[in-house]
Amino acid sequence: MKIINILGWTFFIFLAIVIGLYPLGYVISDTLAQYGLLSQKPDAITGSQIWNIQFYLHIMLGGLALLAGWSQFLKKSRSKYLSTHRLLGKVYMIAVVISGISGLYIAIYAEGGIVAKTGFAGLAISWLFTTIKAYLDVRKGNITGHQQWMVRSYALTFAAVTLRIWLPMFQYGFGMDFLSAYVIIAWLCWVPNLLWAEWKVRRYGLA
Repeated sequence: MKIINILGWTFFIFLAIVIGLYPLGYVISDTLAQYGLLSQKPDAITGSQIWNIQFYLHIMLGGLALLAGWSQFLKKSRSKYLSTHRLLGKVYMIAVVISGISGLYIAIYAEGGIVAKTGFAGLAISWLFTTIKAYLDVRKGNITGHQQWMVRSYALTFAAVTLRIWLPMFQYGFGMDFLSAYVIIAWLCWVPNLLWAEWKVRRYGLA
């Protein structure tokens, strides 16, 4: 069981780091812009300076949240390096708030109609809500509540990972076109994550 836990954590951290660094690909090369999610956007959207600013704020700071957040769940290092834990927590919170607000904006322009738009908007709102609740609890000294809300928050942060797992699976595994898959994944990338977090919180308490 210990080996399984270690392998699970290793895989979890690996995904968080890889997808956390993924947005740098948009800066380093034009390949992602040409063949990634941006390639599915109409020119009227990608040509908007406001939309582009919000998009890059969302992906860059969302990536930073992924990178800053995973270490917060390592109990031994959290206790040993409390000042680092607090610093990373502040970085995470600021990144989520800015990325979440930007995500809410770009959700309005999501392909797939009202179903996809409300899916991504629901993710942005839930992400902001859980993160702010975690911050307010720690400010009140409610450490257990803080930990529980952080589990929910990071599960939603991890939607960046699960989206990139589900999308190619639906397209190449199930043979679905991008738009049909995107409508489903607008909800699938985060609702199961949040349900898992809720189960974990209720089962283990995390006191």
